[in-house]
Amino acid sequence: MTHKGIEFRNVVKRYGNASSPAVVRGISFTVPKGTLTTILGPSGCGKTTTLRMIAGLESPSEGQIWIDGRDVTRLGPAERNVSMVFQSYALFPHMSVIDNVSYGLSVSGVKANEMLERAHAAMASVGLTGYDDRLPSELSGGQQQRVAVARALVLEPAVLLFDEPLSNLDARLRRSMREEIRGLQQRLGLTVAYVTHDQSEALAVSDQIIVMDRGDVAQAGTPTDLYERPLSEFVAGFMGEAMLFSGEALSDGGIQVGPLRLRALHPIAPGPVKAAIRPESWIIGYPGDEGLMGVVAKKAYLGSVHELTVDTGLGPIFVVSSDVNFAWKVGDPVTLSLPSRGVSVVPA
Repeated sequence: MTHKGIEFRNVVKRYGNASSPAVVRGISFTVPKGTLTTILGPSGCGKTTTLRMIAGLESPSEGQIWIDGRDVTRLGPAERNVSMVFQSYALFPHMSVIDNVSYGLSVSGVKANEMLERAHAAMASVGLTGYDDRLPSELSGGQQQRVAVARALVLEPAVLLFDEPLSNLDARLRRSMREEIRGLQQRLGLTVAYVTHDQSEALAVSDQIIVMDRGDVAQAGTPTDLYERPLSEFVAGFMGEAMLFSGEALSDGGIQVGPLRLRALHPIAPGPVKAAIRPESWIIGYPGDEGLMGVVAKKAYLGSVHELTVDTGLGPIFVVSSDVNFAWKVGDPVTLSLPSRGVSVVPA
């Protein structure tokens, strides 16, 4: 019995012949129906190839892909009931919003009155009522994004795919659009696979995150799992820019990293470990306070935070502080400590 939704079973993708290196190396995962899964990873990790295989734009070299309980491995895009929203939106510039949204229905022979009704319903769901006659060039980036989403939704797909949908937008719009996509997905109960290289975007929108590294699934789980319980150095470093420090897990459950005595967020067997410490976790104190002594080597003021590089006995440490009322200067002696809530730890 398969989960209804998307299921990958040992999927391999090679370009070229059987001896070519695999871009995707035997991956298995499930996107349960009605949930949003983000495929996250650095450039070249295989995430876009994976999305294109769900869409039917690429065929797997080995393995099976199931959608809604049906084996679609050898089916083309038109037979899969999947819609994709591309990074570039791919709108027709000479066509109005309503014509762009209803285009997929017109080519599949839907009657004119039903087509209009469905196009208006899709536009209403993304907040574009009244925009029928506008051209894409008359819309903002965020509105063009909504047209692209409405055009995908109008086909009533079993699965909606997003390929880096927010990368063309500025930071503020990116935040409101990701909230909009998440709200829409939850309101309509859509099954969504979403590709991004942006960790904060993935944490904000996902029920499940699949982190990919060089064609493999490095780890899959909830945002909390990946952030607080990374299984490898790669995942710890990729989720939230954590720095990794060599340490020792002690039999009493503590972690010793240089002069710092820390607590692990989760039980770990005694022995050598790597502690993943994020820049915003550090507390900056005065010389003589308990902690790790250091000297401010670099600083930048970003409005809502200070970014500091502090030279310490453990090497240079990047620190982000939201205490914007305090103006550190290069050369200031400081002490770094960590709150008591614990740190993520991976075996060394």
